[in-house]
Amino acid sequence: MTSSSTPTNPGALVVPPGSALNPMVALATSVHASPRVYALLLGAGVSMGAGIKTGWGVVEDLVRRAAVADDPGSDTAGEDAAQDPQAWWDAHETGPLGYSALLAALGKTPAARQALLSGYFDADPDDADDKRPGASHRAIAELVRRGSIGVIITTNFDRLTERALEEAGITPQIIHRPEDYASAAPLQHRAVTVIKVHGDYLDYESLNTDEELSTYPGEQADFLDRVFDEYGLIICGWSADWDRALVRAISGIRSRRYPMFWSQYGTAGAEARSLAARHNAAVITGATADEFFPDLVRRLDALDKLAEVPPTREMAVAQLKRSLADPVRRIELHDLVTQATDLVISRATPDNYPLHGDVFEQNATGYRRDADTLLHLLAAGAFHDDGTYDALWVRTVQGLVRLRQTLPASHNGDLESLRHYPALLAAWTMGVAAVAAGREEFVGTILTRPVFKSPLRQETEEAAIFLNSWDVLPKNSLDRFCVPGPQQKWKYPASHYLRQETTEVLRSIEPDDAAVAAAYDRFEFLASLFACDSAAPRRRGMPWPGQYLFEDRWGEDDHGLFAEISADADLRARLAPVFRNITIDEALTQLADWRRRYHNDF
Repeated sequence: MTSSSTPTNPGALVVPPGSALNPMVALATSVHASPRVYALLLGAGVSMGAGIKTGWGVVEDLVRRAAVADDPGSDTAGEDAAQDPQAWWDAHETGPLGYSALLAALGKTPAARQALLSGYFDADPDDADDKRPGASHRAIAELVRRGSIGVIITTNFDRLTERALEEAGITPQIIHRPEDYASAAPLQHRAVTVIKVHGDYLDYESLNTDEELSTYPGEQADFLDRVFDEYGLIICGWSADWDRALVRAISGIRSRRYPMFWSQYGTAGAEARSLAARHNAAVITGATADEFFPDLVRRLDALDKLAEVPPTREMAVAQLKRSLADPVRRIELHDLVTQATDLVISRATPDNYPLHGDVFEQNATGYRRDADTLLHLLAAGAFHDDGTYDALWVRTVQGLVRLRQTLPASHNGDLESLRHYPALLAAWTMGVAAVAAGREEFVGTILTRPVFKSPLRQETEEAAIFLNSWDVLPKNSLDRFCVPGPQQKWKYPASHYLRQETTEVLRSIEPDDAAVAAAYDRFEFLASLFACDSAAPRRRGMPWPGQYLFEDRWGEDDHGLFAEISADADLRARLAPVFRNITIDEALTQLADWRRRYHNDF
């Protein structure tokens, strides 16, 4: 690797260990600010969760097998030896017991040692969960896929990291033989390079014994020296107890360009503590590899969202339409709508929308402005969807409903009710869009599934009740600014205001103003039927007062909206399953009776 391959990033973030911040914060921000500047160093602990034994686990099992072979007549020899491997070793061999010493004693040649080890790394073909990539391997593959990591150094013989990369559609460059180092492509030219410093378990040349692990061939040593000099290091699952050559390679780097982070689950040994202190490493404790790497991915994803420039309204709608047509992009669709919803929720604070003073018009205008992109997404979604994403649309309204979950100690009643205006705008926009698309049954979905329990009342209400424009947009407050002219008032100001504030949104799906007006009337009529059906005692039988009640729209006898809906057998059949407390005929009767009694009073 030439000097031109050195990663350069002037924005690399170095947070010294000992900072009051959680070291995971320093790690995530460093990796996010400096993609492909850090290399991973993985030890046996990374594969434990996938059923691969650690070096000591292999020692215990090999001692058990050796004890059985040594005393085949005993039924307990193997288990007794595994309980105290050191005692068994002391009774049969000289020198300290260790992974390297045991392998050297049992396998006199590399081929023999390879045969001994293969059973610890080959998956059982009859067990779908045996020795498969685990959570740590999949998260590592995600770090590579997202462009955060480009070099992985591992002491492990298993192939789980490579398999996880391949399952993620990534073809790694793998270096696992001494001759590979000279012929390897420059690291910056490959998506990821996996350096298996001890070889692969199927290699006869894999390094196992203490003697083999004490030095590296010249080209391998030089290659690792360059990597450790040019890259920051994230260590996980490696104890530093056995790998003398690797410890020496890391120790030899006196001036690190980028910091070292070391994740340790258990108690660190003397060698690890010394190495971490030498390089002023930020030590992260208490997390397994299966916890550490997924946590790092989550933190990077969160930083991505923070750095993302929100798409323009037009771009967001175009993205939504593409996602609606492609089932594979359902998560992208969910994230797009959720991001727009979260923006509205994050803005809807008492600081931005006071609950005191003469600010009703100001607050209403602000809520509508904040919700603009979301409303365009919901209009397009409800119009073009075939019901596949109904749960997402309901969840969106429910999320906005929660803006009134708590009741401020001191507030103006009309301003407090207005906190449901974003939810009303969302339900109204989707309901009208669905009517325009001929999906009137969706109106029942969006007005019966979202629920709200007011801190002031015990009963739980459906959206057809608590989002009634009569409550959310009180007439007295609207009459102060939503007027047709001096000394004049609208008959149904909330209906007029909602149409005024959403016409531009709905024109994006239906450019014919007459068709939009008809959809408004039909939606308000249907919303009123569902309000009549509600079991909630408050406002029971109270329709959504609106322009559909005017004579020229309501009609008489065999013409007009009332007669049209009453006679539409197909519509009634689609709406019937939504009604739970009364029939459609009873709801129609209640609505007609209310109009006869109260329409002239508004």
